[in-house]
Amino acid sequence: MSRQLKLGAILTGVGTGQADWLSPEIPGDASVNIDWYREQARQAEAAKFDLVFIVDSPYITPDSAPHYLNRLEPLTLLSAIAGATSKIGLVATLTTSYTEPFNVARQFASLDLISKGRAGWNVVTTGLEGAAGNFGREEHIDHTERYRKAREHLEVVQGLWDSYEDDAFPRDKQHNRFLDPSRQHRLDHKGEFFSVTGPLNIARSRQGQPVIFQAGISESGRALAADFAEGIFAGVDNFEDAQAYYRDVKRRTAQAGRNPEHVVILPGIAPIIADTDEEARAIERHLHGELDLDKALVHLGRPFNYHDFKQYPLDAPFPELGDLGSNGYRGHAEHIKQVAREQQLTLRQAALRFATPFSHFVGSPQTVADEIERWFVEGASDGFNIRVTAPSEFKAFTERVLPLLRAKGLFREEYSHDTLRGHLGLPVVENRHTLARRVDAGLKIPA
Repeated sequence: MSRQLKLGAILTGVGTGQADWLSPEIPGDASVNIDWYREQARQAEAAKFDLVFIVDSPYITPDSAPHYLNRLEPLTLLSAIAGATSKIGLVATLTTSYTEPFNVARQFASLDLISKGRAGWNVVTTGLEGAAGNFGREEHIDHTERYRKAREHLEVVQGLWDSYEDDAFPRDKQHNRFLDPSRQHRLDHKGEFFSVTGPLNIARSRQGQPVIFQAGISESGRALAADFAEGIFAGVDNFEDAQAYYRDVKRRTAQAGRNPEHVVILPGIAPIIADTDEEARAIERHLHGELDLDKALVHLGRPFNYHDFKQYPLDAPFPELGDLGSNGYRGHAEHIKQVAREQQLTLRQAALRFATPFSHFVGSPQTVADEIERWFVEGASDGFNIRVTAPSEFKAFTERVLPLLRAKGLFREEYSHDTLRGHLGLPVVENRHTLARRVDAGLKIPA
């Protein structure tokens, strides 16, 4: 089979759930322990995963999940992981709302060179309104404005990444010729949000540019993904919604004049694997039974800028929230409202429903492998992002499920590339200035 599953490992240290960190397998300092991260990344690479993914956000409260409270900055972390691995892709989250394009372009270009072409940027606009106070603002940037800013930010960053053509540095010591100035290009961008002269002071990597990822499910998020994303960490929680999202994003990508096959959609999942389906379901029920309702209510409030849900009756219908959440994680907030309304959930039911990671993949190794195959073959995903918590749970996936997927011909036995673009089947991005010169010369343009 030519089409292959793409797999990512989400490394979250002590965990984004309520009680992940209580596992005896997880060090209490895992989120700031570089040795823990390196070991998990090595395990993912040994299993031939495409990438490891580091989540991030610039705002916390005392009620934030343990991993959010004390964690390493993603690009610093991935630079350290780069030296401990050689093949696996390295993807970090960074906001466009509270960063400058020049710095972002330089940071990711550096990671791309350090890792020899394995970097990826998960572009977010920051849904937490409290982040504004950490960057000198009284109010969070409006949702619509955030996405306009994200578009311009991306255009500037990608323009800066093309500051140097691939042959810009002859490094000819005999003739004292380090740079070919004709292959260096200023950007001279002046837009609504940014004014950037350029050029960037770092060359391109073997993969041309870092891979652009995106995770939004709102209308604005989908539109941004159609124009820019090469990978999407989709937030869906059932097969039908995943199929609809997959079709919608691929359609939008084609309408934007891009090849839909050059966008890989990877929902995040947390498989529960046991010897039998019954045992796995029992584990799932046990995990749900141990949920702390107060913490579940806090977790429910995060997409609504940590709205206090404790003020409402637990067993009354999910409260009417109006536009609350529209300037935060809009897509996630609207999804919660919609599910609660359509399924007539009480507040208690909604809190428990959304307090746990998506665990649709529950059962024996064969059951989980078969469900992964169904999603992949029937157009619900191009692969998955697997949440890594306790090492034994990740080991159960890599040692018991992956062999079944390989037997189905769905996943690689060995790496055939050593760049992130190569793993994901994405083309190397040709420098725009080189491309323009080829067009001017009437030369054939690669597909």
